[in-house]
Amino acid sequence: MPEETTDVLQTAIDQALQADRPRLAKYLSIETVAAKHLGIDETVSVIEQAFQELGAVVTVWRDIPGSNPFVFATLPAGPQGNADKTLLFYNHYDVQPAEPLAEWDSEPFRLTEKDGRYVARGVSDDKGELMVRLSAVKALQNAGGLPCNLKFIVEGEEEVGSPHIQPMTEKHAADLAADAIIWETGGKDADENFQVTCGVKGIVSFNVTTKSAESDLHSSLATFVDNAIWRLVQGLATLRGPKGEVLVDGFMDGVKPLTPTEQAAIDQLPFNEAATRQNFGLKLPLLADRPAAALVNRPSITINGISGGYEGDGLKTVLPKQARAQLDCRLVPGQDPRHVAELIQQQLEKNGFGDLHVSYNQGEPAFRSDLTDAFVQTAIATAHEVYGDAVKVVPNAGGSGPQAPFAAAVGAPIVSIGSTWAGSGAHAPNENVRVRDYAQATRYTARVLQNFGQS
Repeated sequence: MPEETTDVLQTAIDQALQADRPRLAKYLSIETVAAKHLGIDETVSVIEQAFQELGAVVTVWRDIPGSNPFVFATLPAGPQGNADKTLLFYNHYDVQPAEPLAEWDSEPFRLTEKDGRYVARGVSDDKGELMVRLSAVKALQNAGGLPCNLKFIVEGEEEVGSPHIQPMTEKHAADLAADAIIWETGGKDADENFQVTCGVKGIVSFNVTTKSAESDLHSSLATFVDNAIWRLVQGLATLRGPKGEVLVDGFMDGVKPLTPTEQAAIDQLPFNEAATRQNFGLKLPLLADRPAAALVNRPSITINGISGGYEGDGLKTVLPKQARAQLDCRLVPGQDPRHVAELIQQQLEKNGFGDLHVSYNQGEPAFRSDLTDAFVQTAIATAHEVYGDAVKVVPNAGGSGPQAPFAAAVGAPIVSIGSTWAGSGAHAPNENVRVRDYAQATRYTARVLQNFGQS
């Protein structure tokens, strides 16, 4: 790209970021928590206005029963752009609850700039990422026009598992049609490598419950009477080995083997244990000898929480009559969420814990783009252009998201890119992005669009 054109684009980016900061602050100020049914309509209005200010055609879809609204926006290629190429952005406008509030150093729903960071709930996951993309659009419009057609779909239930994504993608497949999809978020790892991530793990969430008596009993009877919590933890302990391995018959059936390209990408992924321990305050030994590889292609089972018996202040010596745990498994391509839940029930019964009952909550299958796809290669090449040699290709993230329904409906490759860093603390108090990463991600987004339009 000619240096003069580059300078024009960078000037436009700098101007857009400065002009759009109040919009970022306003967007982050809304407590948009789907789990609490807070802030939905107000947030939708802010997004709708932001798109309209860019000249987009905006439609708010309210036609999926029980769902929060979906915001859909389209922008045509500029006069010099490629009207034959269309790129779809996926984002979500809901955020995690801010609790525990006492652990925040500033108001969670007020944008604060401190030590070179933007701090607020949602600034990394995922409100800030949408604003990065809109600033990139504004900059491109002011630096010669959009290089391709753009579509945006913004949902409001990602943090509660995107329960209405599949019916939405099935109903609106024609509206969503695109040549490539850029997913909600991404950024830099603990070694400051920019990551081009090409998929997600799947997930299945389920509860396990058991009941040992019709009422709580005096704890003196523990000499001969079992209690529900002990029964529950003993049963759950049979499902996982000491290094985190899943001990469920058939759990790995159907798992797709890695391609040579995927294996090569995994082999070059670094893992900075010292930085990871510091960022998260880890206290225990790691469960994997190769954590980076495990994050990409190792399934897991974990307990999210256990409840039962007396948990209040003071003393109450009882044998709890019932107990409940919530668990999740992160899955790799080829594993079916519902089938996994069924296998876990069968394994508990086989292990002598037939009184433990598995109830399915929700699940999402894994998805992984073809790493040799032309758009994936464009995203990688552009990353090297903007970030130099500090670029890593990640076959899929360790987290989950509703990519599979989009892939089925649109039939396009999916790449996750964004402005986060290893210390962003998504879902945690003091969630943040570094201001320089936010600006750099805006440039990267703009250059991806330009290169995509020219490809």
